[in-house]
Amino acid sequence: MELLSTINLLALILLPFVFPKIWEACWIFLLRPWMITRRFKKQGISGPKYRFVYGNLQEMKKMKKEAKDWVLDPNSNDIFPRVVPHYHNWLSQYGETFLYWNGTKPTLFISDPELGKQILSTKLGFAVVAKTRHEVFILFGKGLPFIEGDDWVRHRRILNPAFSMDRLKVMTKRMVDCTLRMLEDWRKQISGEEVMMRMEINKDFHRLISDIIATTAFGSSYEEGIELFKSQTELEEYFVISLTSVFIPGTQYLPTPTNLQLWKLDKKVKDSIKRIIDARLKSNSKNYGDDLLGIMLKAATSKESEKTMSMDEIIEECKTFYISGQGSSSILLTWTTLLLSLHQDWQETLREEVFNECGKDTVPDSDTFSKLKLMNMVLMESLRLYGPVIKMVREATQDMKIGHLDIPKGTSIIVPFLKMHTDKAIWGEDAKQFNPLRFENGVSQAANQPNALLPFSVGPRTCIAQNFAMMKTKTVLTMILQRFRISLSREYKHAPVDNFNLHPQYGLPVMLQPLDTK
Repeated sequence: MELLSTINLLALILLPFVFPKIWEACWIFLLRPWMITRRFKKQGISGPKYRFVYGNLQEMKKMKKEAKDWVLDPNSNDIFPRVVPHYHNWLSQYGETFLYWNGTKPTLFISDPELGKQILSTKLGFAVVAKTRHEVFILFGKGLPFIEGDDWVRHRRILNPAFSMDRLKVMTKRMVDCTLRMLEDWRKQISGEEVMMRMEINKDFHRLISDIIATTAFGSSYEEGIELFKSQTELEEYFVISLTSVFIPGTQYLPTPTNLQLWKLDKKVKDSIKRIIDARLKSNSKNYGDDLLGIMLKAATSKESEKTMSMDEIIEECKTFYISGQGSSSILLTWTTLLLSLHQDWQETLREEVFNECGKDTVPDSDTFSKLKLMNMVLMESLRLYGPVIKMVREATQDMKIGHLDIPKGTSIIVPFLKMHTDKAIWGEDAKQFNPLRFENGVSQAANQPNALLPFSVGPRTCIAQNFAMMKTKTVLTMILQRFRISLSREYKHAPVDNFNLHPQYGLPVMLQPLDTK
Protein backbone atom coordinates (compact mmCIF):
# COMPACT_ATOMS: atom_id res chain seq x y z
CA MET A 1 0.00 0.00 0.00
CA GLU A 2 2.83 2.35 0.88
CA LEU A 3 4.60 1.50 -2.45
CA LEU A 4 1.41 2.26 -4.39
CA SER A 5 1.09 5.62 -2.67
CA THR A 6 4.70 6.46 -3.53
CA ILE A 7 4.08 5.57 -7.19
CA ASN A 8 0.96 7.72 -7.29
CA LEU A 9 2.84 10.62 -5.73
CA LEU A 10 5.67 10.33 -8.28
CA ALA A 11 3.12 10.21 -11.08
CA LEU A 12 1.48 13.41 -9.83
CA ILE A 13 4.87 15.13 -9.58
CA LEU A 14 5.95 14.06 -13.08
CA LEU A 15 2.60 14.74 -14.74
CA PRO A 16 3.18 18.51 -15.30
CA PHE A 17 6.46 17.66 -17.07
CA VAL A 18 5.35 14.60 -19.03
CA PHE A 19 1.93 15.75 -20.22
CA PRO A 20 3.23 18.78 -22.24
CA LYS A 21 5.71 16.50 -24.01
CA ILE A 22 3.01 13.99 -24.84
CA TRP A 23 0.79 16.79 -26.12
CA GLU A 24 3.65 18.23 -28.18
CA ALA A 25 4.33 14.83 -29.75
CA CYS A 26 0.64 14.35 -30.58
CA TRP A 27 0.55 17.83 -32.12
CA ILE A 28 3.65 17.28 -34.28
CA PHE A 29 2.96 13.70 -35.39
CA LEU A 30 -0.85 13.64 -35.64
CA LEU A 31 -2.92 16.80 -35.09
CA ARG A 32 -0.86 19.33 -37.06
CA PRO A 33 -0.58 17.13 -40.20
CA TRP A 34 -4.33 16.52 -40.07
CA MET A 35 -5.15 20.22 -39.67
CA ILE A 36 -2.76 21.40 -42.39
CA THR A 37 -3.95 18.72 -44.83
CA ARG A 38 -7.54 19.82 -44.19
CA ARG A 39 -6.64 23.49 -44.57
CA PHE A 40 -5.07 22.91 -48.00
CA LYS A 41 -7.92 20.65 -49.14
CA LYS A 42 -10.31 23.56 -48.64
CA GLN A 43 -8.15 25.44 -51.19
CA GLY A 44 -8.35 22.54 -53.66
CA ILE A 45 -4.81 21.34 -52.95
CA SER A 46 -4.14 17.68 -52.21
CA GLY A 47 -1.17 15.35 -52.33
CA PRO A 48 0.17 11.98 -51.17
CA LYS A 49 -1.22 10.83 -47.85
CA TYR A 50 0.72 11.70 -44.70
CA ARG A 51 2.31 8.65 -43.02
CA PHE A 52 3.01 8.66 -39.29
CA VAL A 53 6.49 10.13 -38.51
CA TYR A 54 7.91 9.37 -41.99
CA GLY A 55 5.49 11.45 -44.04
CA ASN A 56 6.28 10.61 -47.67
CA LEU A 57 10.02 10.00 -47.23
CA GLN A 58 9.79 6.25 -47.80
CA GLU A 59 7.87 6.75 -51.06
CA MET A 60 10.42 9.30 -52.21
CA LYS A 61 13.32 7.02 -51.34
CA LYS A 62 11.77 4.06 -53.18
CA MET A 63 11.01 6.04 -56.35
CA LYS A 64 14.46 7.65 -56.45
CA LYS A 65 16.12 4.26 -55.97
CA GLU A 66 14.15 2.78 -58.89
CA ALA A 67 14.89 5.79 -61.11
CA LYS A 68 18.65 5.43 -60.56
CA ASP A 69 18.57 2.27 -62.69
CA TRP A 70 17.21 4.16 -65.71
CA VAL A 71 19.57 5.16 -68.51
CA LEU A 72 18.18 7.78 -70.90
CA ASP A 73 18.81 8.42 -74.56
CA PRO A 74 21.77 10.87 -74.65
CA ASN A 75 19.78 13.05 -77.05
CA SER A 76 16.88 13.33 -74.61
CA ASN A 77 16.68 16.39 -72.39
CA ASP A 78 13.49 15.12 -70.74
CA ILE A 79 15.30 14.41 -67.48
CA PHE A 80 12.70 15.54 -64.91
CA PRO A 81 11.08 12.06 -64.46
CA ARG A 82 14.48 10.49 -63.71
CA VAL A 83 15.93 13.21 -61.54
CA VAL A 84 12.87 13.74 -59.32
CA PRO A 85 10.49 10.83 -60.04
CA HIS A 86 8.37 11.56 -56.97
CA TYR A 87 7.59 15.07 -58.19
CA HIS A 88 6.85 13.73 -61.67
CA ASN A 89 4.40 11.13 -60.32
CA TRP A 90 2.70 13.51 -57.91
CA LEU A 91 2.32 16.18 -60.59
CA SER A 92 0.40 13.74 -62.77
CA GLN A 93 -1.83 12.72 -59.84
CA TYR A 94 -2.41 15.97 -57.96
CA GLY A 95 -1.75 18.81 -60.39
CA GLU A 96 0.70 21.69 -60.65
CA THR A 97 0.48 22.57 -56.95
CA PHE A 98 0.43 19.83 -54.33
CA LEU A 99 1.26 19.16 -50.67
CA TYR A 100 3.61 16.42 -49.49
CA TRP A 101 5.33 15.59 -46.22
CA ASN A 102 9.09 15.60 -45.63
CA GLY A 103 8.79 13.64 -42.42
CA THR A 104 6.50 15.82 -40.33
CA LYS A 105 7.36 18.91 -42.38
CA PRO A 106 4.55 20.10 -44.68
CA THR A 107 6.03 20.95 -48.08
CA LEU A 108 4.17 22.77 -50.84
CA PHE A 109 5.29 22.22 -54.44
CA ILE A 110 4.49 25.30 -56.56
CA SER A 111 5.32 25.15 -60.28
CA ASP A 112 3.55 28.36 -61.29
CA PRO A 113 6.44 30.59 -62.44
CA GLU A 114 4.81 33.86 -61.39
CA LEU A 115 4.09 32.57 -57.89
CA GLY A 116 7.61 31.14 -57.75
CA LYS A 117 9.18 34.48 -58.64
CA GLN A 118 6.93 36.24 -56.14
CA ILE A 119 8.05 33.87 -53.37
CA LEU A 120 11.74 34.32 -54.22
CA SER A 121 11.47 38.08 -54.77
CA THR A 122 9.43 39.06 -51.72
CA LYS A 123 10.99 41.65 -49.44
CA LEU A 124 8.20 41.42 -46.89
CA GLY A 125 9.78 38.63 -44.84
CA PHE A 126 7.05 36.10 -45.64
CA ALA A 127 9.38 33.56 -47.18
CA VAL A 128 12.98 32.96 -46.18
CA VAL A 129 15.57 30.24 -46.54
CA ALA A 130 14.25 27.20 -44.71
CA LYS A 131 15.76 26.34 -41.34
CA THR A 132 16.94 22.89 -42.28
CA ARG A 133 18.77 20.02 -40.62
CA HIS A 134 22.26 20.33 -39.20
CA GLU A 135 23.97 18.43 -42.06
CA VAL A 136 23.27 21.42 -44.31
CA PHE A 137 25.16 23.83 -42.09
CA ILE A 138 28.04 21.39 -41.55
CA LEU A 139 28.42 21.02 -45.32
CA PHE A 140 27.71 24.55 -46.54
CA GLY A 141 28.52 26.63 -43.49
CA LYS A 142 26.30 29.36 -42.09
CA GLY A 143 27.24 31.76 -44.83
CA LEU A 144 25.25 34.27 -46.85
CA PRO A 145 22.55 31.87 -48.20
CA PHE A 146 21.67 30.66 -44.68
CA ILE A 147 21.56 33.83 -42.59
CA GLU A 148 18.76 36.34 -42.19
CA GLY A 149 17.90 39.91 -41.25
CA ASP A 150 20.59 42.37 -40.25
CA ASP A 151 23.32 39.71 -40.42
CA TRP A 152 22.46 39.01 -44.06
CA VAL A 153 22.48 42.74 -44.91
CA ARG A 154 25.86 43.19 -43.19
CA HIS A 155 27.47 40.17 -44.89
CA ARG A 156 26.09 41.11 -48.30
CA ARG A 157 27.44 44.64 -47.95
CA ILE A 158 30.89 43.35 -46.99
CA LEU A 159 31.09 40.71 -49.73
CA ASN A 160 29.68 42.72 -52.67
CA PRO A 161 33.01 44.40 -53.60
CA ALA A 162 34.69 40.99 -54.00
CA PHE A 163 32.43 40.29 -56.99
CA SER A 164 32.48 43.65 -58.73
CA MET A 165 33.31 43.66 -62.45
CA ASP A 166 36.65 45.36 -61.74
CA ARG A 167 37.61 42.51 -59.37
CA LEU A 168 36.45 39.89 -61.88
CA LYS A 169 38.70 41.41 -64.55
CA VAL A 170 41.67 40.99 -62.21
CA MET A 171 40.67 37.41 -61.43
CA THR A 172 40.55 36.43 -65.12
CA LYS A 173 44.35 36.19 -65.39
CA ARG A 174 44.45 33.67 -62.54
CA MET A 175 41.57 31.70 -64.06
CA VAL A 176 43.55 31.51 -67.31
CA ASP A 177 46.69 30.30 -65.52
CA CYS A 178 44.79 27.51 -63.74
CA THR A 179 43.13 26.43 -66.98
CA LEU A 180 46.43 26.41 -68.86
CA ARG A 181 47.86 23.96 -66.33
CA MET A 182 44.96 21.58 -66.90
CA LEU A 183 45.19 21.83 -70.70
CA GLU A 184 48.95 21.21 -70.60
CA ASP A 185 48.29 18.06 -68.56
CA TRP A 186 45.82 16.93 -71.24
CA ARG A 187 48.46 17.47 -73.92
CA LYS A 188 51.01 15.40 -72.06
CA GLN A 189 48.60 12.49 -71.79
CA ILE A 190 48.25 12.22 -75.56
CA SER A 191 51.13 10.16 -76.99
CA GLY A 192 52.68 10.88 -80.37
CA GLU A 193 50.82 8.08 -82.13
CA GLU A 194 47.38 8.90 -80.77
CA VAL A 195 45.03 11.40 -82.37
CA MET A 196 42.32 11.13 -79.69
CA MET A 197 42.27 10.52 -75.96
CA ARG A 198 39.51 9.34 -73.61
CA MET A 199 39.02 11.66 -70.66
CA GLU A 200 36.69 11.56 -67.64
CA ILE A 201 36.21 15.27 -67.99
CA ASN A 202 33.82 15.74 -65.07
CA LYS A 203 36.59 14.95 -62.56
CA ASP A 204 39.01 17.35 -64.25
CA PHE A 205 36.45 20.16 -64.18
CA HIS A 206 35.84 19.49 -60.49
CA ARG A 207 39.53 19.84 -59.70
CA LEU A 208 40.04 22.83 -62.02
CA ILE A 209 37.19 24.88 -60.52
CA SER A 210 38.45 24.05 -57.02
CA ASP A 211 41.87 25.35 -58.07
CA ILE A 212 40.37 28.52 -59.57
CA ILE A 213 38.36 29.26 -56.42
CA ALA A 214 41.33 28.61 -54.15
CA THR A 215 43.58 30.83 -56.29
CA THR A 216 41.28 33.74 -57.08
CA ALA A 217 39.34 34.02 -53.83
CA PHE A 218 41.75 32.77 -51.18
CA GLY A 219 45.24 33.12 -52.62
CA SER A 220 46.01 29.42 -52.12
CA SER A 221 45.84 26.44 -54.52
CA TYR A 222 44.10 23.12 -54.97
CA GLU A 223 47.10 21.33 -53.46
CA GLU A 224 46.97 23.51 -50.34
CA GLY A 225 43.25 22.96 -49.95
CA ILE A 226 43.15 19.28 -50.95
CA GLU A 227 42.18 18.14 -47.43
CA LEU A 228 39.36 20.66 -47.44
CA PHE A 229 38.03 19.48 -50.82
CA LYS A 230 38.18 15.81 -49.84
CA SER A 231 36.38 16.43 -46.56
CA GLN A 232 33.67 18.50 -48.23
CA THR A 233 33.13 15.78 -50.84
CA GLU A 234 32.58 13.24 -48.05
CA LEU A 235 30.25 15.63 -46.24
CA GLU A 236 28.23 16.04 -49.43
CA GLU A 237 27.73 12.26 -49.62
CA TYR A 238 26.37 12.21 -46.04
CA PHE A 239 24.06 15.09 -46.86
CA VAL A 240 22.58 13.39 -49.95
CA ILE A 241 21.81 10.25 -47.90
CA SER A 242 20.16 12.35 -45.17
CA LEU A 243 17.63 13.87 -47.61
CA THR A 244 15.44 10.76 -47.48
CA SER A 245 15.85 9.94 -43.78
CA VAL A 246 13.71 11.10 -40.87
CA PHE A 247 15.24 13.86 -38.79
CA ILE A 248 14.49 13.73 -35.06
CA PRO A 249 15.29 17.06 -33.33
CA GLY A 250 18.04 16.68 -30.76
CA THR A 251 19.73 13.69 -32.38
CA GLN A 252 22.33 15.99 -33.95
CA TYR A 253 23.90 16.31 -30.49
CA LEU A 254 24.21 12.58 -29.82
CA PRO A 255 27.59 10.85 -30.42
CA THR A 256 26.22 8.46 -33.04
CA PRO A 257 28.69 6.95 -35.58
CA THR A 258 27.31 9.27 -38.28
CA ASN A 259 27.54 12.38 -36.09
CA LEU A 260 31.07 11.49 -34.98
CA GLN A 261 32.15 11.25 -38.61
CA LEU A 262 30.37 14.50 -39.48
CA TRP A 263 32.08 16.30 -36.61
CA LYS A 264 35.45 14.88 -37.65
CA LEU A 265 35.05 16.00 -41.27
CA ASP A 266 33.75 19.41 -40.20
CA LYS A 267 36.83 19.90 -38.03
CA LYS A 268 39.09 18.99 -40.96
CA VAL A 269 37.38 21.56 -43.17
CA LYS A 270 37.63 24.30 -40.54
CA ASP A 271 41.26 23.46 -39.78
CA SER A 272 42.11 23.70 -43.49
CA ILE A 273 40.45 27.09 -43.74
CA LYS A 274 42.18 28.30 -40.59
CA ARG A 275 45.57 27.36 -42.06
CA ILE A 276 44.81 29.40 -45.19
CA ILE A 277 43.71 32.36 -43.03
CA ASP A 278 46.78 32.10 -40.78
CA ALA A 279 49.07 32.08 -43.80
CA ARG A 280 47.43 35.26 -45.09
CA LEU A 281 47.67 36.96 -41.69
CA LYS A 282 51.39 36.16 -41.44
CA SER A 283 52.24 37.26 -44.97
CA ASN A 284 50.24 40.51 -44.85
CA SER A 285 50.55 42.23 -41.51
CA LYS A 286 48.72 45.38 -42.65
CA ASN A 287 47.29 44.80 -46.13
CA TYR A 288 45.31 41.57 -46.36
CA GLY A 289 44.78 41.78 -50.14
CA ASP A 290 41.70 42.62 -52.16
CA ASP A 291 40.38 39.15 -52.95
CA LEU A 292 37.43 37.60 -51.09
CA LEU A 293 39.51 36.48 -48.12
CA GLY A 294 41.32 39.81 -47.89
CA ILE A 295 38.07 41.76 -47.94
CA MET A 296 36.67 39.62 -45.11
CA LEU A 297 39.85 39.92 -43.04
CA LYS A 298 39.73 43.71 -43.39
CA ALA A 299 36.14 43.54 -42.14
CA ALA A 300 37.34 41.61 -39.07
CA THR A 301 39.39 44.64 -38.02
CA SER A 302 36.88 47.29 -39.09
CA LYS A 303 35.66 49.76 -36.48
CA GLU A 304 32.36 50.29 -38.28
CA SER A 305 29.72 47.95 -36.82
CA GLU A 306 27.91 47.56 -40.16
CA LYS A 307 31.15 46.39 -41.81
CA THR A 308 32.53 44.12 -39.09
CA MET A 309 32.88 40.37 -39.45
CA SER A 310 34.11 37.93 -36.78
CA MET A 311 36.67 35.20 -37.49
CA ASP A 312 34.01 32.51 -37.03
CA GLU A 313 31.82 34.26 -39.60
CA ILE A 314 34.75 34.39 -42.03
CA ILE A 315 35.31 30.63 -41.67
CA GLU A 316 31.61 29.95 -42.29
CA GLU A 317 31.58 32.17 -45.39
CA CYS A 318 34.69 30.39 -46.70
CA LYS A 319 32.96 27.02 -46.29
CA THR A 320 29.89 28.29 -48.11
CA PHE A 321 31.85 29.79 -50.97
CA TYR A 322 34.12 26.78 -51.48
CA ILE A 323 31.31 24.23 -51.76
CA SER A 324 28.74 26.39 -53.56
CA GLY A 325 31.14 27.94 -56.03
CA GLN A 326 32.90 24.69 -56.82
CA GLY A 327 29.71 22.74 -57.47
CA SER A 328 27.80 25.16 -59.69
CA SER A 329 30.61 26.03 -62.11
CA SER A 330 32.05 22.54 -62.58
CA ILE A 331 28.56 21.13 -63.19
CA LEU A 332 27.71 23.89 -65.68
CA LEU A 333 30.92 23.10 -67.56
CA THR A 334 30.12 19.38 -67.52
CA TRP A 335 26.61 19.68 -68.94
CA THR A 336 27.64 22.32 -71.50
CA THR A 337 30.40 19.99 -72.68
CA LEU A 338 27.84 17.19 -73.05
CA LEU A 339 25.55 19.40 -75.15
CA LEU A 340 28.41 20.59 -77.38
CA SER A 341 29.56 16.99 -77.82
CA LEU A 342 26.07 16.01 -78.95
CA HIS A 343 25.64 19.10 -81.14
CA GLN A 344 28.87 19.31 -83.11
CA ASP A 345 27.43 22.07 -85.30
CA TRP A 346 27.16 24.34 -82.27
CA GLN A 347 30.63 23.34 -81.08
CA GLU A 348 32.06 24.44 -84.43
CA THR A 349 29.98 27.63 -84.38
CA LEU A 350 31.34 28.56 -80.95
CA ARG A 351 34.88 27.71 -81.98
CA GLU A 352 34.56 30.00 -85.00
CA GLU A 353 33.27 32.79 -82.74
CA VAL A 354 36.20 32.28 -80.35
CA PHE A 355 38.70 32.38 -83.24
CA ASN A 356 37.13 35.55 -84.64
CA GLU A 357 36.98 37.41 -81.32
CA CYS A 358 40.00 36.00 -79.52
CA GLY A 359 42.20 34.25 -82.06
CA LYS A 360 43.58 30.72 -82.08
CA ASP A 361 46.52 31.30 -79.76
CA THR A 362 45.63 34.48 -77.88
CA VAL A 363 44.95 34.17 -74.17
CA PRO A 364 41.40 35.44 -73.48
CA ASP A 365 40.71 38.34 -71.16
CA SER A 366 37.56 39.77 -69.60
CA ASP A 367 36.93 42.06 -72.59
CA THR A 368 36.83 39.03 -74.89
CA PHE A 369 33.92 37.41 -73.07
CA SER A 370 31.56 40.34 -73.61
CA LYS A 371 31.95 39.73 -77.37
CA LEU A 372 31.06 36.02 -77.24
CA LYS A 373 27.33 36.39 -77.84
CA LEU A 374 26.77 32.86 -79.14
CA MET A 375 28.66 31.33 -76.23
CA ASN A 376 26.46 33.24 -73.81
CA MET A 377 23.37 31.89 -75.60
CA VAL A 378 24.67 28.32 -75.32
CA LEU A 379 25.39 28.74 -71.61
CA MET A 380 21.90 30.13 -71.00
CA GLU A 381 20.41 27.12 -72.79
CA SER A 382 22.63 24.77 -70.77
CA LEU A 383 21.48 26.44 -67.54
CA ARG A 384 17.89 26.05 -68.68
CA LEU A 385 18.08 22.33 -69.50
CA TYR A 386 20.70 21.22 -66.96
CA GLY A 387 20.94 23.97 -64.35
CA PRO A 388 23.07 22.82 -61.38
CA VAL A 389 20.38 23.97 -58.91
CA ILE A 390 17.13 22.17 -59.75
CA LYS A 391 14.94 23.78 -57.09
CA MET A 392 14.86 26.44 -54.40
CA VAL A 393 13.38 26.00 -50.93
CA ARG A 394 11.77 28.68 -48.80
CA GLU A 395 9.80 28.55 -45.54
CA ALA A 396 6.78 30.47 -44.35
CA THR A 397 7.80 32.28 -41.16
CA GLN A 398 4.18 33.19 -40.43
CA ASP A 399 0.74 32.51 -41.87
CA MET A 400 1.00 34.15 -45.27
CA LYS A 401 -0.83 34.70 -48.53
CA ILE A 402 0.94 34.30 -51.88
CA GLY A 403 -1.30 34.87 -54.88
CA HIS A 404 -4.43 32.84 -54.25
CA LEU A 405 -2.75 30.56 -51.69
CA ASP A 406 -3.07 30.75 -47.91
CA ILE A 407 0.07 29.10 -46.52
CA PRO A 408 0.37 28.15 -42.81
CA LYS A 409 3.42 29.10 -40.79
CA GLY A 410 6.23 26.52 -40.95
CA THR A 411 5.34 25.22 -44.42
CA SER A 412 8.29 24.64 -46.74
CA ILE A 413 7.81 25.84 -50.30
CA ILE A 414 9.51 24.19 -53.28
CA VAL A 415 10.11 26.32 -56.39
CA PRO A 416 11.10 23.70 -59.03
CA PHE A 417 13.47 25.31 -61.54
CA LEU A 418 13.94 22.07 -63.50
CA LYS A 419 10.18 21.79 -64.07
CA MET A 420 9.64 25.45 -64.93
CA HIS A 421 12.64 25.60 -67.28
CA THR A 422 11.21 22.88 -69.54
CA ASP A 423 7.52 23.79 -69.38
CA LYS A 424 6.03 23.95 -72.90
CA ALA A 425 3.49 26.53 -71.76
CA ILE A 426 6.40 28.86 -71.00
CA TRP A 427 9.09 27.90 -73.53
CA GLY A 428 7.05 26.60 -76.46
CA GLU A 429 6.77 23.19 -78.12
CA ASP A 430 10.56 22.82 -78.34
CA ALA A 431 10.97 23.35 -74.58
CA LYS A 432 12.90 20.08 -74.13
CA GLN A 433 15.13 20.59 -77.16
CA PHE A 434 18.56 22.23 -77.27
CA ASN A 435 18.01 25.53 -79.05
CA PRO A 436 20.34 28.36 -77.95
CA LEU A 437 18.80 30.68 -80.56
CA ARG A 438 15.82 31.15 -78.24
CA PHE A 439 18.11 33.55 -76.32
CA GLU A 440 19.04 35.52 -79.45
CA ASN A 441 17.13 38.59 -78.23
CA GLY A 442 18.17 38.22 -74.58
CA VAL A 443 16.92 36.29 -71.57
CA SER A 444 13.84 38.48 -71.07
CA GLN A 445 12.54 37.66 -74.56
CA ALA A 446 13.39 33.94 -74.63
CA ALA A 447 10.06 32.64 -73.28
CA ASN A 448 6.36 33.44 -73.26
CA GLN A 449 6.86 35.00 -69.85
CA PRO A 450 9.55 37.60 -69.12
CA ASN A 451 12.64 36.47 -67.22
CA ALA A 452 11.48 32.86 -66.95
CA LEU A 453 15.06 31.61 -66.57
CA LEU A 454 16.00 31.43 -62.86
CA PRO A 455 19.28 29.47 -62.58
CA PHE A 456 20.70 31.83 -59.94
CA SER A 457 17.34 32.57 -58.26
CA VAL A 458 15.81 36.05 -58.36
CA GLY A 459 15.16 38.97 -56.06
CA PRO A 460 17.26 40.28 -53.16
CA ARG A 461 18.76 36.86 -52.43
CA THR A 462 19.92 36.17 -55.98
CA CYS A 463 23.34 34.47 -56.09
CA ILE A 464 26.02 37.06 -55.27
CA ALA A 465 28.67 35.14 -57.27
CA GLN A 466 26.74 34.51 -60.50
CA ASN A 467 29.03 36.76 -62.59
CA PHE A 468 32.04 35.02 -61.05
CA ALA A 469 30.57 31.62 -61.99
CA MET A 470 29.90 32.70 -65.56
CA MET A 471 33.38 34.20 -65.93
CA LYS A 472 34.99 30.94 -64.79
CA THR A 473 32.89 28.92 -67.21
CA LYS A 474 33.57 31.20 -70.19
CA THR A 475 37.30 31.23 -69.49
CA VAL A 476 37.58 27.43 -69.41
CA LEU A 477 35.26 26.83 -72.36
CA THR A 478 37.01 29.41 -74.55
CA MET A 479 40.43 27.91 -73.93
CA ILE A 480 39.24 24.35 -74.56
CA LEU A 481 37.61 25.34 -77.86
CA GLN A 482 40.86 26.98 -78.95
CA ARG A 483 42.78 23.71 -78.53
CA PHE A 484 40.53 20.64 -78.61
CA ARG A 485 37.59 19.08 -80.41
CA ILE A 486 35.33 17.14 -78.06
CA SER A 487 33.07 14.19 -78.82
CA LEU A 488 31.09 11.88 -76.59
CA SER A 489 32.64 8.56 -75.56
CA ARG A 490 30.63 5.41 -76.32
CA GLU A 491 30.91 4.58 -72.64
CA TYR A 492 28.77 7.53 -71.60
CA LYS A 493 25.49 6.71 -69.85
CA HIS A 494 22.96 9.53 -69.79
CA ALA A 495 21.80 9.45 -66.17
CA PRO A 496 21.40 12.88 -64.53
CA VAL A 497 20.88 12.55 -60.79
CA ASP A 498 19.94 14.90 -57.96
CA ASN A 499 22.85 14.87 -55.51
CA PHE A 500 21.82 18.26 -54.13
CA ASN A 501 23.08 19.65 -57.45
CA LEU A 502 22.43 18.03 -60.84
CA HIS A 503 25.27 15.55 -61.45
CA PRO A 504 25.95 12.92 -64.15
CA GLN A 505 25.55 9.67 -62.18
CA TYR A 506 28.26 7.87 -64.16
CA GLY A 507 30.46 10.84 -64.95
CA LEU A 508 31.12 12.30 -68.41
CA PRO A 509 33.67 10.33 -70.46
CA VAL A 510 34.58 12.16 -73.68
CA MET A 511 37.09 11.88 -76.50
CA LEU A 512 39.54 14.76 -76.90
CA GLN A 513 41.26 15.54 -80.19
CA PRO A 514 43.86 18.32 -80.38
CA LEU A 515 42.99 20.74 -83.18
CA ASP A 516 46.51 20.59 -84.59
CA THR A 517 46.17 16.81 -85.18
CA LYS A 518 45.83 15.99 -88.85
